[in-house]
Amino acid sequence: MTFRELKKIDGDGGTKVIQSLNKVAPDLGKYIIEFTFGDIYTRPTLTLQEREMITITSLLTAGGCESQLRVHLNASLNVGISQPKIVETFIQCIPYVGFPRVLNAINVAKDVFESRKD
Repeated sequence: MTFRELKKIDGDGGTKVIQSLNKVAPDLGKYIIEFTFGDIYTRPTLTLQEREMITITSLLTAGGCESQLRVHLNASLNVGISQPKIVETFIQCIPYVGFPRVLNAINVAKDVFESRKD
């Protein structure tokens, strides 16, 4: 997967992440593109939608990943996951990770949804 494909999935958020690393840790940006999007995202068994659903729930579960969650919520919308499906996915996490992490994720989602209104 190339930088162009990263941009197609993650949009400007992905570009900004890679650019933000250029002066401090350019190899990290290279690893994100080559490993995550080159080796992992191109595996054939899961769709991009399934991959993004796993990613946003993983970030929610980890907690403290709001910047990355913002990027991947946009990516989820970019690959066709609906806002209601994202919210329902987060609600499904309540019994396993608790209300605080789900509330944090919902607040990030609310900001992303509002920023994408036409």
